Amino acid sequence: MTIFIKAPAKINLTLDVLNKRSDGYHEVEMIMTTIDLSDRIGLSETTDGEIRIISQNRFVPDDQRNLAFQAAKVLKEKFHINQGVSITIDKMIPVAAGLAGGSSDAAATLRGLNKLWNLGLTLDEIAEIGSEIGSDVSFCVYGGTALAKGRGEKITHLPAPPNCWVILAKPSIGVSTADVYRNLNLESIQHPNSQAMIQAIQQGNYQSVCKEIGNALESVTLKMHPEVQHIKEQMFRFGADAVLMSGSGPTVFGLVQYDSRLQRIYNGLRGFCDQVFAVRMLGDRFTK
Repeated sequence: MTIFIKAPAKINLTLDVLNKRSDGYHEVEMIMTTIDLSDRIGLSETTDGEIRIISQNRFVPDDQRNLAFQAAKVLKEKFHINQGVSITIDKMIPVAAGLAGGSSDAAATLRGLNKLWNLGLTLDEIAEIGSEIGSDVSFCVYGGTALAKGRGEKITHLPAPPNCWVILAKPSIGVSTADVYRNLNLESIQHPNSQAMIQAIQQGNYQSVCKEIGNALESVTLKMHPEVQHIKEQMFRFGADAVLMSGSGPTVFGLVQYDSRLQRIYNGLRGFCDQVFAVRMLGDRFTK
């Protein structure tokens, strides 16, 4: 038996870093929403007890470094599962891009194995297990739109943002989140206003959403990788309503309300950037 699960990417409408915690992690406050750019996860039960990762993408690790592998391993150990599983990852989300592709794969694996192995877990229980695997996994278990605090595991659900196009452009580099945090100076960062963004979302006010987007890590990554700054400038020049780097980068996204501007921005970015996507926000969260 094989089941298939969608694993959508996320973007950060806001990302704030509040302080460094005693456990070495940073205390964050983020508003994230899922978008219609997804990996496809296939789960097939095996009788040998092994966990296997299968992917055509050479940048996807096929061992314990893979978060989907870790997700299966946690469930196997926690619930004393003897069966193995073959996890096929059809990768559409760029790797090391600030879009939570690996975390979303892990979340989809948890949701899928809950069905495949008849564990009967609620989404809240799955999200709690996800928090052991990675900071964004809990959010990705639910999808939709949410405020995430702590390391990212404390989730408060929000309504869907106003509908619009999201154009993403990823330069041909990867960014190490650890390096970005290592270069972060908490004294000099600009803090986005999370409460103002929540209000804008609740009111369905597109202009206010565009005004309040912000990412405290952006200035660090822009300094380390000038090509990210170049993409930001070009997106604005081509007519995006708001432009921001997602996560620790290097992917930059632009919000666009009108179809008439969409093609111009997309074509302009394709002139110098290989990985460009035009997608919608998903808005709604998973129900099971």
